[in-house]
Amino acid sequence: MAPQVRLFLIRHGETVDNVAQLYAGTRDSELTNHGWQQATRLGLHFKAIGLKFTHIFSSHLQRAAKTAGLIREAQAKPSVCQASTHQVPDVVQLPVLMEQDFGYLEGKKWHERPPETKPANIVDVESKDSMVRRADLFLDGHLLPLLSDSGDGDSVVAVVSHGIMLSALWKRLLLRLPPKSVGFSPELAAAAHLSLDHLGGWFNTGYLELLLERKPLEAPVSSSDGSSAPPAQFPPSCPIRTFASATSALDEDAPDPARSVHSGAQEVGVQSELSGARAPLKVAGRWLTTIQTVNGKDHLKGLKRTGGGVGSSRHDASQKNIDSFFKRRRV
Repeated sequence: MAPQVRLFLIRHGETVDNVAQLYAGTRDSELTNHGWQQATRLGLHFKAIGLKFTHIFSSHLQRAAKTAGLIREAQAKPSVCQASTHQVPDVVQLPVLMEQDFGYLEGKKWHERPPETKPANIVDVESKDSMVRRADLFLDGHLLPLLSDSGDGDSVVAVVSHGIMLSALWKRLLLRLPPKSVGFSPELAAAAHLSLDHLGGWFNTGYLELLLERKPLEAPVSSSDGSSAPPAQFPPSCPIRTFASATSALDEDAPDPARSVHSGAQEVGVQSELSGARAPLKVAGRWLTTIQTVNGKDHLKGLKRTGGGVGSSRHDASQKNIDSFFKRRRV
């Protein structure tokens, strides 16, 4: 069987700043009790469907790192149906996966109007160029090596990050994949009107699931005159939807960061236009990519926020779960 990489781009659980509707890029906002439940459910969901992660990456900010930690914790739990012991990878925390730095907007309300005249010493919002560089550092340093020709075996990769950074990662990854090699699963193609460069936002603990399959090389086909024709492109098993160009896929749709969003699906744009030359992109050849899930949140079905403000409060790991107050019956 040809090597496969299953890639999950995951947003962190709900935070206290999400609930308070505050800009939290570099602010190390903590998970709420509801956010902790979201992340716990996500980890158990991945475990239940038989996923065995080989790599887990996360932003170093605690909301992402704790979400990744709960995914790993679920992976490490023993399962009756497991035939073999799975070596659960450690979470690799990377600052390049952190959220956009909102600068002078950090900690301010989404609906708060920025000052008309900014002071000279004000810290501005992180530029799109800066986010592109960070996305490239992660992709080229950590993900692309898994797609190299020398890579053997299958990989299952989780990347836990933040709403805006995940959008940047997806668009930069899209530019590294061969032309006309990316499409939607038949279920997605039939159910939703999606375009590759505009997949929408990520709900808290929502995830984008990609299946990348490497195809073997084919020998050139000799024509009647003795010359060699290039091998035919491998048709994917799902509808292909191409994007206009590398530039438009990255540069368009960059709304003002002061645009309001709710604490669920976050898709705030990044500020400033791209400028200057970029290093050539590393293309992952011979890979077909199928988008299996967009903003997956099946794990959240039936989850209700705890009332009385408890669900929206900061999660305290030292607090006991209500079950711990009842003694277990001896058998």
